Amino acid sequence: MSITGVDFISYETSQNMLELLQVNNHRYERVPLSDSLGRVLAEDIIAEYNDPQFATASMDGYAVRYEDLQKGELVVLGDNPAGHDETRVLGEGESIKTFTGSMMPEGSDTLIQIENVTFEDGRIIIHEMVEQGNAVRPVGEGYKAGEILIEKGTKITFAEIGVLAGLNCVMVKVALRPRVAVIATGSEILDLGENSDNPAQIRSSNNYTLAALFESAGAEVIQLGTAPDDKDAIMQTFENALESADILVSTGGVSVGDYDFVKDIIPRLGAEVVYKGVGIKPGRHILVAQRGQKFILALPGFAYSSTVTAILYALPLIAKMQGKQRAYKKVAAKLQEDFKKRSQFTEFTACNVVVEDGEYFVNFEGKKVGSSAILVNMLHNSGLMIAGEEDKFLEKGTYVSVILLDEL
Repeated sequence: MSITGVDFISYETSQNMLELLQVNNHRYERVPLSDSLGRVLAEDIIAEYNDPQFATASMDGYAVRYEDLQKGELVVLGDNPAGHDETRVLGEGESIKTFTGSMMPEGSDTLIQIENVTFEDGRIIIHEMVEQGNAVRPVGEGYKAGEILIEKGTKITFAEIGVLAGLNCVMVKVALRPRVAVIATGSEILDLGENSDNPAQIRSSNNYTLAALFESAGAEVIQLGTAPDDKDAIMQTFENALESADILVSTGGVSVGDYDFVKDIIPRLGAEVVYKGVGIKPGRHILVAQRGQKFILALPGFAYSSTVTAILYALPLIAKMQGKQRAYKKVAAKLQEDFKKRSQFTEFTACNVVVEDGEYFVNFEGKKVGSSAILVNMLHNSGLMIAGEEDKFLEKGTYVSVILLDEL
């Protein structure tokens, strides 16, 4: 599409082109298990043995042969504590007191819990029967040898830590953190801690918002702060950043104003522009460029615009570099009220996400309508509702796609 002489590719095309970009996603390091939380696995985790490796008691009781329960009472041969290498073989009419986590004795196939029996004079009297195999974990109940337990590209959470510990993984192979440099450009921007008597200047939030977003996605962030509208200074800052960063993300300077220098600087850096201008709202003047294995993303200056475009375009690159399958979670949700689209572009609107009986719903209660600077719309369990180019008016009850912000 073309507006005022500027050509915009569609959102779908921009995402397809982003997906096709070749990145170096084979870089990895080995870190101690205790340092792997939040990192991304660089290899499949495959079980080397069954879990459990032998039939195991899942509660305290007496190991018995199921066919003997009908006798009503059984001889107790002794105790079988957890961790004990039990070698006794149960014969007819015999039992062994066996504790949670213990190996089931050879010959036994069932465990009758303590509360179902009474112990008297070296024997148990059975008061309540149980089913065959009761309270016994079979071999391989948790997982079997050769099974892929955790796939490459998985972000390590508490559950992965637990499984890896159970597998005795001392060191874990994880993807290197992509290095992302972040800078906010514009002479009107004041960095944190700076003071000015000029009421026209505004406090910078973009570089801190995006740094937090990228760190949450697993990147190592290089915080460059702010830069005034000076073409030579910005160019030198960009060149220095690209020496060490995999991705350079800037905000401001990509529109069509006299002081929007960033769009002119990027080609001078020897970077190839992948595309400039996407039919989205907010952020249609976004620019994506590549120089070798490095990427430059020039995002709009307004806070909401820069954050939305960072989610849509920076997070997928960060995910690709770590071998992750997806950058964010997108769900189908039902509108709880009518929605009227404000533009001819694909729109990303902040919404409230509600889950009822396992189904997602969205509404816009308390969300402010205005410019692309309203970052507070992303607070309070919000999502980004996607309305396509062809959408005009969406009735209550319509299903829409929503990016969940609380799972980034």
